[in-house]
Amino acid sequence: MACHDVGKKLVGPSFRDIAGRYKGQVGAADALAGKIMKGSAGAWGSVPMPANAQVNAEEAKRLATWLLGDL
Repeated sequence: MACHDVGKKLVGPSFRDIAGRYKGQVGAADALAGKIMKGSAGAWGSVPMPANAQVNAEEAKRLATWLLGDL
């Protein structure tokens, strides 16, 4: 929660903004789960999102599915 907030941009985009960009896309939960675990760069600007090595594939998928739900 130091990098993302539900409704406002912090270091990274808000969870609502992420959900809005990916909602309805086929495979979005899997793609976001991969970004949660492995990190990402360039999708939202110049600040990269570091990998979350402590999150396993099941947890990442659960987080992505929650994120794509109605926040």
